[in-house]
Amino acid sequence: MGATLIRAENAANPRPIWCVTAQNWREVTSGLAATALAFAEASGFKGEPGAVLVLPAGDGSIAGVLFGIEATPRDPLSFGKLATGLPAGDYTIAHPPADPRLAVLGFLTGAYRFARYRSRNGAEVRLVVPEGVDADAVTRTAEAAALTRDLVNTPANDLGPAELESAVRELAARFGADVSVTTGEDLLGANLPLIHAVGRASPRAPRLIDLRWGVPEAPKVTLVGKGVCFDTGGLDIKPSSGMLLMKKDMGGAANAIGLAQMIMARALPVRLRLLVPAVENAIDGSAFRPGDIFPSRKGLTVEIGNTDAEGRLVLADALSLADEEAPELLIDFATLTGAARVALGPQLPPAYTDDDALAADLARHGAAEADPSWRMPLWQPYAAMLDSPIADINNAPGSGFAGSITAALFLQRFVERAGAWLHLDIFAWNPSARPGRPEGGEAQTIRALDALLAERYAR
Repeated sequence: MGATLIRAENAANPRPIWCVTAQNWREVTSGLAATALAFAEASGFKGEPGAVLVLPAGDGSIAGVLFGIEATPRDPLSFGKLATGLPAGDYTIAHPPADPRLAVLGFLTGAYRFARYRSRNGAEVRLVVPEGVDADAVTRTAEAAALTRDLVNTPANDLGPAELESAVRELAARFGADVSVTTGEDLLGANLPLIHAVGRASPRAPRLIDLRWGVPEAPKVTLVGKGVCFDTGGLDIKPSSGMLLMKKDMGGAANAIGLAQMIMARALPVRLRLLVPAVENAIDGSAFRPGDIFPSRKGLTVEIGNTDAEGRLVLADALSLADEEAPELLIDFATLTGAARVALGPQLPPAYTDDDALAADLARHGAAEADPSWRMPLWQPYAAMLDSPIADINNAPGSGFAGSITAALFLQRFVERAGAWLHLDIFAWNPSARPGRPEGGEAQTIRALDALLAERYAR
């Protein structure tokens, strides 16, 4: 099924969508034709939140649609339920909800389906853009979410480091960006030893993908995304149940790519840099081992406490590289720890930063965009858990405590020159469908960050 936005003048007899609450139920139904009203009453429709009822006209056509919403919606994307519940045709919102923009966004994102491997011939639904809603902006946002979801949903046999590179190159070609890639053994010569160590056991060569766009003199905004295209856990191998969703371990890279698309599509006056360390954490005789010690780009030596804590290793080198040019804002995205899910679940990514203004802005825009995160502390006393008796730092504490925090503290050791740094420990996945959010790969925090960056840098 597909959903698109159209202007009112291009709509063909659009059917009205009446947003119904317990409070306005009588008001809405009083204006219905007799046939539609009788059908609604016979169906027992009372405007319950999420309820959808397609009403017949006297000639057998569709008179319109009743959609139950809350007077003060807890989920502004609830309109996403309509995207899969309507017959083909054109529709218009007769009684707009509290936030028409997010309703339209929910409608578009709710219509998303990953159709690469399965043909779908669902109904095509077109929605008239409500007055005051910027159709281009909402479409741009939905397209970035679809790109992110497509990348996460693609299985590892069809999306490895090379294919992730291709996705970045396609994006660069679309917007006139420059891309350079350091691959395989060249990573060692480029002083990216941790990326090489993690990816060297796979026949699919590891790489560091580096996209640059914008005027060099503009404020520097750098995005780093964890691109582990599949994670076996390495020699500290995961159980089979733990590998079932490991195609999504490049979800950080997918979200960074999605946000990069949003920045370039709105022509934000920044100097954008996108860094994606793309690897597969595989097993063969050359796999890195527990107890190994490696140098990092920053010069810190890292003892491997666990090969399944590989994401922070590839991020460490990428963050060090990004930090060297002292960007004004450095943001990394990573599907980094199960501890983050234990603490906050799949819908609420932890956000780590020492910049109080950045944290406040992210929370404010997250609420406005229905794209939340939750600030977690960079609690320095826990840094002692990362101590190693024989190296500068250990990548994985032996205890099971504070796993998301200690991962963030590990990454913090590799950032010192950036004006502000934000680490997002995202899940990048919907374990079950919700309105506007189909089951599968998900874009998390990029709408909030797009709004934040526009507020800071737009002309």
